[in-house]
Amino acid sequence: MDKRNGLDELLRATPLLWRGRRPQAADSAAIPTGFTELDKALPGSGWPFAALMEIAVPAWGIGELHLLLPAMRHVQQSGKRLAWIAPPYLPYAPALADAGIDLDRLLLLDKLSDDKDIWWSAEKLLRSTACGMVLAWPRKLSPVPVLRRLQLAATEGRCLGVLLLSELPAGTPAALRLRLEAGEQGLWVHILKTRGTPIVNAVLLGGSDDMPPN
Repeated sequence: MDKRNGLDELLRATPLLWRGRRPQAADSAAIPTGFTELDKALPGSGWPFAALMEIAVPAWGIGELHLLLPAMRHVQQSGKRLAWIAPPYLPYAPALADAGIDLDRLLLLDKLSDDKDIWWSAEKLLRSTACGMVLAWPRKLSPVPVLRRLQLAATEGRCLGVLLLSELPAGTPAALRLRLEAGEQGLWVHILKTRGTPIVNAVLLGGSDDMPPN
């Protein structure tokens, strides 16, 4: 076997390896974001499945949950559970139900004050295979070794892990990194890192065309 064929075989057999800025293989899974322009901008046409993503949110409540609601509904409709770990505010159950979230299939861990407990819980839930999507709100920047474990757990558990942070760490193995910014006309989604080359570097979500269906 020549070196090129050997490298191609290694890349196909090892999901944690990827080709830098080259697009992922066509069989890479993705969860539709629910926003047409954002799906078009992302190399996989959606959120990377079986992977870890990080979202920098400068102030809670600017639209981060609205951004993720279509994916949460998609995961529940596939038969998997959702998990929320240490959100900054207690979710309002009637609003979630009105948005199409099945509360019976939502696991909420809201009594965790230590980041070590948040990381441990996230890793276990990502690897469990019971959840299709795990959202976590760490209080501090997560160390790179922790992020590597979370990325591996997401891959092994076939789950989408989402870390919502006030700022992003300097280096990370996460498959996707975003920064949100509230604008006068809607929510700006800045694409900082992807597995592949994004079509654009920022997408503005605002107006009726960007409202996901319930």
